[in-house]
Amino acid sequence: MSHWSCTVGAHSHHFGSLRELMAKATPRRSGDELAGVAAASAEERVAAQQCLADVPLRQFLQEPLVPYEDDEITRLIVDTHDAPAFAPVEGLTVGGFRDWLLRYETDGGVLAALGPGLTPEMVAAVAKLMSNQDLILVAQKRRVVTAFRCTLGLPGRLAVRLQPNHPTDDPKGIAAAILDGLLYGCGDAVIGINPATDSVPAVETLLRMLDELIRKYEIPTQSCVLAHVTTQLQALRHGAPVDLIFQSIAGTEAANKSFGVTLALLAEAQAAALALGRGTVGRNVMYFETGQGSALSAGAHHGVDQQTLEARAYAVARRFDPLLVNTVVGFIGPEYLYDGKQIIRAGLEDHFCGKLLGLPMGVDVCYTNHAEADQDDMDTLLTLLGVAGCNYIMGVPGADDIMLGYQSTSFHDSHYLRQVLGLRPAPEFEAWLEKMRIVSDGRRLLPVGRGHALLAHGND
Repeated sequence: MSHWSCTVGAHSHHFGSLRELMAKATPRRSGDELAGVAAASAEERVAAQQCLADVPLRQFLQEPLVPYEDDEITRLIVDTHDAPAFAPVEGLTVGGFRDWLLRYETDGGVLAALGPGLTPEMVAAVAKLMSNQDLILVAQKRRVVTAFRCTLGLPGRLAVRLQPNHPTDDPKGIAAAILDGLLYGCGDAVIGINPATDSVPAVETLLRMLDELIRKYEIPTQSCVLAHVTTQLQALRHGAPVDLIFQSIAGTEAANKSFGVTLALLAEAQAAALALGRGTVGRNVMYFETGQGSALSAGAHHGVDQQTLEARAYAVARRFDPLLVNTVVGFIGPEYLYDGKQIIRAGLEDHFCGKLLGLPMGVDVCYTNHAEADQDDMDTLLTLLGVAGCNYIMGVPGADDIMLGYQSTSFHDSHYLRQVLGLRPAPEFEAWLEKMRIVSDGRRLLPVGRGHALLAHGND
């Protein structure tokens, strides 16, 4: 096991393992303090960052932060590492890698070729040395394109998950929220419902309602009911119209087991969804959600900092070629990300790490009501992510999810980003919006009269 020392001012600081060094180099956050792994002072944090800058990237292949024999995620990372892809940067330190990423010559094509050679720990390490603008600049270079019934992640495009949750899964309440979102031009990422009841009959009812709507109006999008993966599999086997398979995932085997998930189960679900062949322009059938702090909340963090564990969750996602990955950045609460400053930083870190690892990253720009954050903080993060090339954001009625009880982004927030940054919906969905006379020129909302086809559906 490696040891590092660094002197800052009059004090010498010692770090007894790569795991400790990584944790203490992390920008301040309440979750690491709760876990007892954070730097004790700003001075110690700076010392750790100076030491981390000199760590060779290959050190992360030699010293797993979570033991290989104890964790299937570590085994996945090590066993699937692409050495030829890693070759262009194998001689660099973490600090040298940061400089390499910021070069003009390191463009999207170079980053795409490098991705399979990077481990989550490498990208988490370099993120700890980067400023917010560094994270934005590098993430913006990397586009990750996926497809099912529409194409997501193309340059100049921003998609929206239409999130019509209802506290009692009332079909009329959900339908009203879907109608509202579609008339705002949202829903190209997915129409995705978090069910209040994780039961097979409830999930089947919602899936059939979504499928009927999508087929009736020929909407080029995909649906998902975000129940547990085993519930979705049962519904699929009963003949329910499943487009995407959803699951929350984490960065350690033990944390995933607390969710009732293994890599084998996810592989089974992916195979079942692919066998249905419901996509029209692509075959990406998986949807994953993550969030810093989930492994700590499950007591399964192995003494590793939460930002690094979040990046390890992306190794799980990468294995299954997903359509969507979403870090629900402020959802767990102030115990893990205390205030707006920490939420903003975490959102930029997660987006950067996911993109470098080749994932189609979205971010739920969100906070809980007991966090030291407000909607102004979310507007700031939303804007920064738009500049950074985020694939999609959430569209929640009024930005207030009345079922999950947290604050997110609203349907009209997509129009803010699309106007100020010149972004458009997914191309197939944009064509449908214009055909339905909901928008013109991809971005401008049109007045909707009483005779509009979707309003007729709302009256049924």
